[in-house]
Amino acid sequence: MPDEITNDPRVYFAAERTFLAWIRTGLALMGFGFVVARFGLFLRELQIVQAGTPVKSHLFSLWFGTALIVVGVIVNVMSTWKHVRMVQELGSGGRSFKKPSSLAITVALILAAVGLAMAFYLVTAWGR
Repeated sequence: MPDEITNDPRVYFAAERTFLAWIRTGLALMGFGFVVARFGLFLRELQIVQAGTPVKSHLFSLWFGTALIVVGVIVNVMSTWKHVRMVQELGSGGRSFKKPSSLAITVALILAAVGLAMAFYLVTAWGR
């Protein structure tokens, strides 16, 4: 029975779909990070256009954007490593599907922390 499961091409196709979903997640994080980093530049340009408004630095968006880009790169590297391990394990007949995805949990917690920090920034910057 285990031989039938590991030789079933649907198992490998499912692993490929999961891997591609992680790659899309990493790319989305990098793209969103770029937008967040450039948002500070956009705000600076708006302040320059308004007469008499002192130009404030928006380095916070640059750091958050860069952090999201780095998280996206880490997600892509880790998903590649995990996919290679899973395909090797499936090829050798192993099945370790009983543990949760540590990569998914880590990404979710990092994104929750970044989201909270961005929300805090927006709330505190709104009052200025």
